Amino acid sequence: DSIVAPGRVPLQVLAGFVRDHLRGAFSTVHVLPFFPYSSDRGFSVIDHRRVDPELGSWGDIDALADEVDLMVDLVCNHASASSAWFAQLVADEEPGRSMFMTVPADTDTTAVVRPRTTPLLYPVETAGGVRHLWCTFGPDQIDLDVANPDVLVELTRTIGVLVDHGARFIRLDAVAYMGKQVGTSCIHLPQTHEIVRLWHTLLEHRRQHLAIVTETNVPDAENRSYFGAGDEAHVIYNFSLPPLVIDAVLRGSAASLVAWLRDLPAPPAGCTLLNFLSSHDGIGVRPAEGILDTARIDELVEVCERRGGLHGTYATPDGHRPYELNIALWDLLAPTPGTPASGASGDAFVCAHVLMIGLAGVPAIYVNSLLAAGNDRDAAEASGVRRDISRRRIPLDEALGVVAGTSADDRAAATTALLRALEVRRRQPAFHPDAAQRILDVDDRVVAVERVSIDRTQRIVALHNVSAGPVEIDLDRLFTDADTAVDLLDPGLAIDPAGPLVVGAHRCQWLTATPR
Repeated sequence: DSIVAPGRVPLQVLAGFVRDHLRGAFSTVHVLPFFPYSSDRGFSVIDHRRVDPELGSWGDIDALADEVDLMVDLVCNHASASSAWFAQLVADEEPGRSMFMTVPADTDTTAVVRPRTTPLLYPVETAGGVRHLWCTFGPDQIDLDVANPDVLVELTRTIGVLVDHGARFIRLDAVAYMGKQVGTSCIHLPQTHEIVRLWHTLLEHRRQHLAIVTETNVPDAENRSYFGAGDEAHVIYNFSLPPLVIDAVLRGSAASLVAWLRDLPAPPAGCTLLNFLSSHDGIGVRPAEGILDTARIDELVEVCERRGGLHGTYATPDGHRPYELNIALWDLLAPTPGTPASGASGDAFVCAHVLMIGLAGVPAIYVNSLLAAGNDRDAAEASGVRRDISRRRIPLDEALGVVAGTSADDRAAATTALLRALEVRRRQPAFHPDAAQRILDVDDRVVAVERVSIDRTQRIVALHNVSAGPVEIDLDRLFTDADTAVDLLDPGLAIDPAGPLVVGAHRCQWLTATPR
């Protein structure tokens, strides 16, 4: 229900908006949880087998799947305290009594790693006595006991239901915490990876072109472990990319981002990265640990708060550390008077996205970023949920004005630029997710990415100036045997591949050349 129209069914509004206005730019839509829920804007699921009637019906999901490829969520770590299983637990009845993770009150949980600072164990009075429930995320989201085969069977059947209704991509929400073993960190356990491997196998057996997508907001090496040997996730969120791109644009220096991109290992065959900059969960900064030092991460938090945002923390042995930035990306990167990283328009915001769009992998854009929506402080204050600040519900008329370019502000220009870049990208063989990628050494202010198509018939040099000033680049070093060069984003621009090129502040140019 991110795009709303009074009196209309939200899922039908979404389908019409995608069909009529986004067809040339997007082939896939991730529909956030559309099930009945009790909190966390859908991620505290009451029943994965039903559609929330306030949002629509299974028929609406089926219709949307006829328009685009669908990604849908399996919230595999926990279930709502308003679910039927939880009611059965309280009544001391099966199957709910055995579906949740419960431990003795005196269990030593000091080794457990989790993204919250709330108590891990919550006492609940049941007909069989007090039981202490394991709650990684909070008391309304009770962790399931996947060591119980019945739980695993039910989750697997749910995947089947989602596939029956047209889901091509199954996003495993909070999957890293699914396995539990007292005395361990309870994150990334071998049994968790084994379950992902099982679901990978079953999906490939069920039908070709189905895919597992893992959501693990953790440091890069841990995140990549969910590729396995090419037998776990088909797609993983590239969680380290958002904080590194944002750091580069805010500082006007791409040195850290370029160094990381240059050493990035290729995914296993048949797997790829989901590149993104923001999402419904905010902008994770923990995945930048080990790449940016603590002072740089703290600077990101300071800038976020200066620009009207919030941030969350997680517990470490040395105290609380930043976990995510909660801010609309438009307000973080778009023009803010008096801030050096911002131009006279949304150029920095667009630059960050175009950079992301051209990288190896599959690009994804959060709907609120696509529509350049700003912070919703009122929603966050009313709900007490930090993440609601970047989950603004956008009236349909407003959304239509932004995508049509009729809004009288910089938002429409930014959205037009993003849609244009996506449409251009889809036509280039060199931007295939598996096309070769090489990071070129040009200037600390410029991210220069070479992409070469699988059949080697197209070479693109994508230049992205993350700074607030112009940068001169010697093209002769990049195009040693070319007569003419074309900027795919601005085909009318005359470019001499033998001469210097001045890339303007926060400007992106995707250059391809005709050999002599």
